[in-house]
Amino acid sequence: MIVVAGTIPIRPEAREEAVRAAVAVVAATKGEEGCIAYDFYADLADPCRFHVFEEWASPEALAAHLQQPHTQAFLASLGRLAAGPPNVKRYVVERTEPL
Repeated sequence: MIVVAGTIPIRPEAREEAVRAAVAVVAATKGEEGCIAYDFYADLADPCRFHVFEEWASPEALAAHLQQPHTQAFLASLGRLAAGPPNVKRYVVERTEPL
């Protein structure tokens, strides 16, 4: 499994547009083959910092997601919405277990 997690700083004046863009990309992505989880969350301490959390069945599923038109449109919109560079990482997970 592949996990993608990180944060994206959002310009305060662009927050509402960023919320709409995130909601749209989440809705389009959740139906993709190999998508286990895909969500954005606003930080409790800083509502202009968004957290992203994704789980993918395989590297190929993630690669296919990154080529989707809705993903490309969302990534392109970050240029005008983000207050700085995203800090997002990809993790390769060998196994999971309940905490």
